[in-house]
Amino acid sequence: MTGFVARSGDARADRGGVANTGIIVGDVRAEYHEHHHHPPVAVTWPVQVGRPPAVASAFQPRPRVRERIDGDRHAWVLAGGGGVGKSQLAAWLVHRALDERTADLVAWVSANSPERIVSGYARAALRVAAPGADGADPAADAAAFCEWLHSTDRSWLIVLDDVTDPDHLAGWWPPQRPKGRTMATTRRQDAALTGAGRQRIDVGVYSPAESVAYLTERLTEAGCPDLLDAKVHDLAGALGHLPLALSHAAAYLIDQAVTCTEYLTLVRTAARVAEVMPAGSDPDGYGRPVAVTLLLALDAADEAAPAGLARPALALAAVLDPDGHPDHLWKTTAVTTFLSCTADRARAALRLLHRYGLLTHTPADGPRAVRIHALTARAAREAGTIDPAAAAHAAADALLELWPESDHTTTDLVDALRTNTLALISDLLWQPAGHPLLFQAGASLLRSRLHSPAITYWQRLVDDAVRLLGDEHPDTITARAGLASAWWQAGRAADAIGLLERVVDDRERLLGDEHPDTMTARIGLAAGYRRAGRTADAIVLDERAVTDTSRLLGERHRDTIDARAGLASSYGDAGRTAEAIAILEKVIEDRAHLLGDQHPDTINARIALAACYRQAGRTAEAVAIDEKAVDDTARLLGNDHPDTISARAGLASSYGDAGRTAEAIAILEKVIEDRVHLLGDQHPDTINARIALAACYRQAGRTAEAVAIDEKAVDDTARLLGNDHPDTISARAGLASSYWQAGRTADAIGLLERVVDDRVRLLGDWHPETVNARIGLAACYREAGRTAEAISVLERAVDEEHPNAVAGEALRDWRAPDAP
Repeated sequence: MTGFVARSGDARADRGGVANTGIIVGDVRAEYHEHHHHPPVAVTWPVQVGRPPAVASAFQPRPRVRERIDGDRHAWVLAGGGGVGKSQLAAWLVHRALDERTADLVAWVSANSPERIVSGYARAALRVAAPGADGADPAADAAAFCEWLHSTDRSWLIVLDDVTDPDHLAGWWPPQRPKGRTMATTRRQDAALTGAGRQRIDVGVYSPAESVAYLTERLTEAGCPDLLDAKVHDLAGALGHLPLALSHAAAYLIDQAVTCTEYLTLVRTAARVAEVMPAGSDPDGYGRPVAVTLLLALDAADEAAPAGLARPALALAAVLDPDGHPDHLWKTTAVTTFLSCTADRARAALRLLHRYGLLTHTPADGPRAVRIHALTARAAREAGTIDPAAAAHAAADALLELWPESDHTTTDLVDALRTNTLALISDLLWQPAGHPLLFQAGASLLRSRLHSPAITYWQRLVDDAVRLLGDEHPDTITARAGLASAWWQAGRAADAIGLLERVVDDRERLLGDEHPDTMTARIGLAAGYRRAGRTADAIVLDERAVTDTSRLLGERHRDTIDARAGLASSYGDAGRTAEAIAILEKVIEDRAHLLGDQHPDTINARIALAACYRQAGRTAEAVAIDEKAVDDTARLLGNDHPDTISARAGLASSYGDAGRTAEAIAILEKVIEDRVHLLGDQHPDTINARIALAACYRQAGRTAEAVAIDEKAVDDTARLLGNDHPDTISARAGLASSYWQAGRTADAIGLLERVVDDRVRLLGDWHPETVNARIGLAACYREAGRTAEAISVLERAVDEEHPNAVAGEALRDWRAPDAP
């Protein structure tokens, strides 16, 4: 009887239930499209990651700062107020390293948020082919990059630009290495920035000599040396020797052909400054010179062709990410409508702002082609000449126009769109309701399976929506649904269920039982119930969802098909395998017709069907489906996408059922490694893969290893999911099988008696998992010489309505007169 006992514990492990790849948040459906996997590539050195800003004309290299940078240290923090030229100094260092080829890797990483740091490191990991980096999970790739920095013999220079919070870099500081150099720029003065061998270099304004040298070189290079006069020193002093203000001034002098004396007069008579920069709004003391030069430049630019566009164009740029946005944004309908002009004139306005030094436009920088200094942006916003709400909504509409249909991987464009959304988020985007961009960006994080940043993002949306719209506004409820999806991805099923129950209640009360958003919320809640082992509750919701969507939307509507797929999953969990198979075969047919044979949803339905075939003993069919599913998901989504990993786990289960144990073990060991990498050691999916591996180890006679895995799995599932969760009960059944195989029959009996009681209570007498547990307990009783009890238990595992070949044969043998 070893066969069925050995497999009594893996019924739930990676059983391949329907994967709901359509996360619906309001009107935004988060789908998975084709994923261009990043295969290992040969690295051509040197490598550049990220684009630093161009070194400004007439750049002043500041010898004292350069001497400290060129010293024996390997890590520096350039600290100073806004507009003093910290990023320019860092950019000069980067360009010098590139020109002189003094580093194998040069990386420019924006460090104003944890997400930017992670995405920058993740891109670097792929470029240097860091071991373990595959493009599937940015956080894991970023960690792989840090490991590469620790171990490589290559030389490298990493710039962390604009550190806004030292805590963002916790765990992400590059290591101290003989061939490595790190430079950070920041306005902060925190002691944490200078730990671990990092040296702070304070960067202030230009010296008077540097200010005059800058203006002299800038005007001379432009062919305007005649504009320099005796007042050049006074002008530099009036602008506080601030590099950013001096750059504005130089652009104005060149374009307007005015002398230093004339411009100084304009500066001194700019009475509007006090209104633009109210007291207390300029902590660095540098904002007022920038405000003065900004207003003067805007006055001139507004009169230049295309006339009247400079102010609204700058107002638009000022609400976006200072680190850059795509220049294609200026061709969108949203921008041309906001500016009331053609796309050509909008681009001309962009170039005009570039000419006056109010922003930089470098088309070769792609998604970061248009940059604006943060201090310039702040001064432009505080000038208040353009309705800020109109500018914010126009920018949001434009970003939404640029958002690609396929955004499940973090490309440079998607990264730029997300960071620009974060820069744009303010109360203005909640008037009169939440702007669609807010939900699009959140759904994008879910599509990329970035559950940690998704939780942070959606929690912020929930907090903002409650504060600005109220607790029961539809957009507040949608934000909660998004947060629940993020919790779900993180394995926090209980939290997700609690929130989804509230979402369903609110939508039923506010929108009505038959509103599409209400039905969608029920489908999501049913999935949560399934994961929590509340199969009966899931079936009630799924059956209602199928009825409602069929009646209201039609049999072939996508939401109806999704509802049927969910019901099939619930029926499979309830042991109603034949019904699940019939539904899934129709779901596959409908999805292939509606979405195509190779759509991820169609493939996932096939994976679910293979799991049901396994339950029904149709192993050969399951193997065939699973092998094709692994090939399809790897090609469409990449080898390391969570859906591909789940497909491999399903194939391992089928191989195990087919007796191909060695192949199953090899696959599951890789599945566990990948899930630890992507989800963490304690994620339920990781633990379930270990339970499945223990079952295969038992089949292979590796009993001691199986016992060790199963004991840990019981502890982990009980702690994470609770004692009554189906996965915890399955873990106990698996441990009982391992104990029995190890000769620890009494321990196995104690566990299986509890498993039988729990499964009868939660699943019913005739659920396949209950029957399997009774068969296993009977075998243990028989092994212990308790034959009468074994027969009694086995009699409850088979009858005329519920035939079971294994139990029936055992009963005949054990009842025989000559049975031992």
